[in-house]
Amino acid sequence: MSGRPAVLFPLFAGLETLPGIGAKTAAALAQLDIARPRDVLFALPHSVIDRTPLRTIREAVPPAIVTVEVTIDAHVPARRKGGPSRVLVHDAEAEFALVFFHARGDFLERQLPIGARRLVSGKLELFDGAAQMVHPDHLLPPEEAGKLPRFEPVYPLGAGVTQRVMAKAAEGALARLPDLSEWIDPALRAREGWPGWAEALRTAHAPTSLADTAPTTPARTRLAYDEFFAHQMTLALARRMQRRGKGRASLGDGRLRARVLAALPYRPTGAQTRAVEEITADMASERRMNRLLQGDVGSGKTLVALLALLAVVEAGGQGVMMAPTEILARQHHEGLVELAEAAGVRLALLTGRDKGAERAAKLTDLAEGRIHILIGTHAVFQKDVVFHDLRLVIVDEQHRFGVAQRMELGAKGQAADVLVMTATPIPRSLALAQYGDMDVSLLDEKPPGRKPVQTALISTARIEEVVERLRRAVAEGRQAYWVCPLVEESERVDLTAAEDRFLALRAALGEGVVGLVHGQMPPADKDAAMADFVAGRTRVLVATTVIEVGVNVPAASIMVIERAETFGLAQLHQLRGRVGRGAAASTCLLLYQPPLSESGERRLAILRESEDGFRIAEEDLAMRGAGDVIGTAQSGLPRFRIADFERQAGLMALAQSDARTLLARDPELASERGQAVRVFLWLMEQDRAIRLIDVG
Repeated sequence: MSGRPAVLFPLFAGLETLPGIGAKTAAALAQLDIARPRDVLFALPHSVIDRTPLRTIREAVPPAIVTVEVTIDAHVPARRKGGPSRVLVHDAEAEFALVFFHARGDFLERQLPIGARRLVSGKLELFDGAAQMVHPDHLLPPEEAGKLPRFEPVYPLGAGVTQRVMAKAAEGALARLPDLSEWIDPALRAREGWPGWAEALRTAHAPTSLADTAPTTPARTRLAYDEFFAHQMTLALARRMQRRGKGRASLGDGRLRARVLAALPYRPTGAQTRAVEEITADMASERRMNRLLQGDVGSGKTLVALLALLAVVEAGGQGVMMAPTEILARQHHEGLVELAEAAGVRLALLTGRDKGAERAAKLTDLAEGRIHILIGTHAVFQKDVVFHDLRLVIVDEQHRFGVAQRMELGAKGQAADVLVMTATPIPRSLALAQYGDMDVSLLDEKPPGRKPVQTALISTARIEEVVERLRRAVAEGRQAYWVCPLVEESERVDLTAAEDRFLALRAALGEGVVGLVHGQMPPADKDAAMADFVAGRTRVLVATTVIEVGVNVPAASIMVIERAETFGLAQLHQLRGRVGRGAAASTCLLLYQPPLSESGERRLAILRESEDGFRIAEEDLAMRGAGDVIGTAQSGLPRFRIADFERQAGLMALAQSDARTLLARDPELASERGQAVRVFLWLMEQDRAIRLIDVG
């Protein structure tokens, strides 16, 4: 199927081929992301105007849209240029005025002669106690009443686009609807009572009541399902592609894992054991693994990762673990090196800092299989990094890593299994949208020894007390983070805020006690400041949000977040997770600037009540919407026009299982439904899916 099917051409023509649209309107519509007739079809009305005629305006409660037949009684011209001209009229029971601004000459007298009858429709308002209608939307002789739409859809508009233009464009686009074969599973459609595609669009564009514009109507639910299904088909095809690349079965005998488990001071949680079983079962199969390990702050992902890496080493292969920053790569290395030694396995670290002979020696050891597990930054992607037998790639903190990079990673090892770890709990609907091409393992228990963190809200007016508490804590040998607010967008301003706070705390607590890290620092200085804090040389670390991911300093037991109301919920939860890792009882102080907005207050309250990252993520999604939670632009998340992530998570799950089932039954999309789905993917502009079908 080399190009777009001809049956779709009319929907992909220029906008100017639709009635009533010229170059200027087309440009205005482009601002609304409407570039072709198909986009007009998916721009649904959000409300409806009822123009059912009434006998008299007394049957309406102004302000309201009213349609009524009137007799023209008198004309009252404007008193001054550009002022209002009034036309006095009466219906069966009441009198009111039609008001016009900038009426030219005798235009109104000609249009509305005294004694004539007219059907008027427009917004009736009270002005100084008298009823009036300013610039009626419709003025017709009674014999033309049939021309008046009974129900008029109201479209979302932008500058330079009127309701009339949208309605006419929609009518034109609907007239071109091609006859397409059904792509939804017939059993599912029958069970849900959904209309066909064309019928759903016609219905959605012709609401007869406000209830018809609700997302829960059968027509709109069907169209929302179509969007989810198109997206999940793309992900299912990507998943099939991943799995079709034959994997290598890596079946370890458990001897190295047993040594590590024996060396641990505690037993893994049930969730950790389950995740390891899911991962090793995937790796033992012939298919390539593409799995997401999702765990809340401190749920013990690192141990699961190590056990997975050891399983491939037992099977005679190598594993690599990639972290987004050098600090994190180092931390993983430090955290795992003792356990790896206990298992008798060689673990090495490779970052951009490795140069010359030292780097060359590591590369040789890697290529000859003497290094079993490599930990590094994206430096492990470079051309000269060659593995002896790479079987497992683990990526930490997926957020900076889209589907395309996942595919590139797989290419490094001939069929390496891929495991992605994220510490950001993601609500189910988002996880399905973002990681629908992957299988998911959840860590939803905290390992023993993690203490709950006490969370308190304190107004910035009491900042002196907080500094005083900090002074006492430092005297007792405790360590603290102090996170500065993100001021607007400018990094320069952030920098000033952090530096000012650093100077103030240094003055209060003494030289050498306080360190500083921020985004503008050279990496080496940042690492040095972090190292001082980790080693306990500095007691308080002032930071912009660079510390949110993964940093582990068990001795730090206080987290102060300044202007907490400016942070997102998920971010606050991540920051709070940096403390409570050691033996000491930990506190998180949320400093806020009163007065708090309602949503700001709700965010901070949720945080005070709950330490469950998944509950917090669901709340965050409900409050902010999907695009904000993960930053749509960088997440590669689709922009749905009709479907609503937050409220239709169930539909998304349905679409995922439907897409996966279809591909399992009809891998070539050759059946009747499969052919319909191919056309549908072109209609929904799923270019990546179409490329994947061709490759498949």
